[in-house]
Amino acid sequence: MGADQKQQQQQEDAEEEQRRMATLLAARKALRTGVGRSRALGRALARDSARLEEIQARLPAMEASVRPIRAPAEALESAGGDIDRALGPAAAVLKVFDAVHGLEPALLARESVASDLPGYLAVLAQLEAALRLLADNCGLAAQWLADIVAYLGDRDLADPGFLSGLAAQLERLKARADADLDAGLLAAALAMLEAEFRRLLADHSAPLAMKESAASAASVVPSRIPASVVYKLGLILDRLAANGRLDRCAAAYADARGDTVGASLRALGLDYLKETSEDAQVLSPSVERWGRHLEFAVHHLLEAERRLCVAVFERRPEAMASCFAEIAARAGILDFLKFGRALADTRKDPIKLLRLLDVFDALNKLRVDFNRLFGGKACAEIQTRTRELVKLLVDGAVEIFEELLVQVELQRNMPPPVDGGVPRLVSFVAKYCNQLLGEPYRSVLTQVITIHRSWRKEVFNDKMLVDAVLNIVKTLEVNFETWSKAYGDTTLSCLFMMNIHWHFFKHLKGTKLGELLGDAWLREHEQYKDYFSAFFLRESWGTLAPLLSREGLIMFSKGQATARDLVKQRLKSFNAKFDEMFQKQSTWVISDRDLQQKTCHLVVQAIVPIYRSFMQNYGPLVEQDVSASKYVKYSTEDLEKMLNTLFLPKPGRPRRAGSFQIRHSSDKITSAMTGLYRSASTLK
Repeated sequence: MGADQKQQQQQEDAEEEQRRMATLLAARKALRTGVGRSRALGRALARDSARLEEIQARLPAMEASVRPIRAPAEALESAGGDIDRALGPAAAVLKVFDAVHGLEPALLARESVASDLPGYLAVLAQLEAALRLLADNCGLAAQWLADIVAYLGDRDLADPGFLSGLAAQLERLKARADADLDAGLLAAALAMLEAEFRRLLADHSAPLAMKESAASAASVVPSRIPASVVYKLGLILDRLAANGRLDRCAAAYADARGDTVGASLRALGLDYLKETSEDAQVLSPSVERWGRHLEFAVHHLLEAERRLCVAVFERRPEAMASCFAEIAARAGILDFLKFGRALADTRKDPIKLLRLLDVFDALNKLRVDFNRLFGGKACAEIQTRTRELVKLLVDGAVEIFEELLVQVELQRNMPPPVDGGVPRLVSFVAKYCNQLLGEPYRSVLTQVITIHRSWRKEVFNDKMLVDAVLNIVKTLEVNFETWSKAYGDTTLSCLFMMNIHWHFFKHLKGTKLGELLGDAWLREHEQYKDYFSAFFLRESWGTLAPLLSREGLIMFSKGQATARDLVKQRLKSFNAKFDEMFQKQSTWVISDRDLQQKTCHLVVQAIVPIYRSFMQNYGPLVEQDVSASKYVKYSTEDLEKMLNTLFLPKPGRPRRAGSFQIRHSSDKITSAMTGLYRSASTLK
């Protein structure tokens, strides 16, 4: 073998060796790859062993569930499309159920209601939408499944017992399709909203710290509920109303706000509203407060509550009226009307007329507010009670007014005061008629009688009212002469007439009633006072001066014994007459202080100067006598002091001719209006 051959052989061997090495490397690589795959498969098998075990455990149940299906494969294949179409909606319903349960954490978190109300309401809206979807589709899906069960049963594609049980379960599902689809989640969420609604009201419905002075405030009391809270209340109200809970919200709102307004008013002291009495004068002191408090309650507090109610129930106006009516009732508006009714039910007397007019005037001033606040069916009770009260006020006031003149006439038969003073009736009528013709009673009484006459298709005006009142005063004048004739003592009768005419002149001059009666009428009474005053002095104290006459004393001026006897006789007669007259007139009264002082001054001037002069001239004749004290009983100063104490009113002494009670309506009394055309006055 040559060298070349040998070299070639070596080269070929080397190449063969390289080929074997490459093959070994490839085999090694393949082995490594196989080992890696085996390991991965082992790991996968290890991971799926639990699942395989679960599948193996479920195989008996699957076998049991499949076992009722006894139809051949080709029959089942023909029903597969129908089964798939029925299972699709059922699967969608199940997804909605899952979504509903996913909302549970957010809806049951109480803190989210107060901290993020809009966010909470948004989640609640999702729940409501999901429940509507369930309500619309759950029954339909159950019906489709029931149809498939019926299909399988009709074609004998499954075990009848299995299909019967499945059909029963579907019937129960269809029965629950319209109720409790969320296991009470919506009810729980709405309950939380209700609780938040009540909390917001409670936190901002504290009673106002009211005081008596607040009742005269001129502005509407501002709401203590901020606008942000009102907005939240409105949002909650909308959602609760949409879920059929509007009545419960309205009741909760009325409870909170009604109790708040009621408590604010009670702070003013309204216990007098529960007072009852048959005597109008017992209730009279409370009437002025009643009118002021009613105006404050209606025009200020309830006005603010109505505005607040409108704001909260802005999108639910159907509930606003009834809710506000309940608030007004709880605040106690009916108690105000009951007080007016209690006054209207008292016994008739002139003071009651004024109080009835006060109540009518207060209600009339609030008429527009009453109509606006308490209009509509919701406030029917308040409207009815108000109309009833107004009618009682009008009827009662007119009845009393029409009986006043007759009552004055009836007093004519009453005995006058025993002391000659001014009867209470005279003082009362003068002041009372002045009130009726002054404001506000004149316009209110005219309005009341006009309303009453309109019910009877009759007319009335202010002039008729003035004439009626003036006729009452002039009828009272007729009583004067009758009363004066009832005295057995002429001087006491004169004192009485002096008293009564001066009272009329002094207390009516410068008044509205005096202006209407006229200056001539007033001067007439002044002249009568002067006439009876002069007559009284002449017929009583004027009779004492002649007893101290100097007649005869001048003739016996040189005979002291004779003169002394004559002076004693005249002093004895004077003392006896003076004592008698002073004792009698000490029980008489001049009601007016100025007239009393003036009359006493005239009495003093009629007696004291004459007595002083007589004693200065002839007193020494008697004073030297041992029995001087029997004849000189009074010094000049004593007489003056005694006379100045005459006619002073005696405290506690009853005044007659002063009772002025209106008879019961059952008594037969003619109307005072029938006297409008009687003679003006008997004193011409």
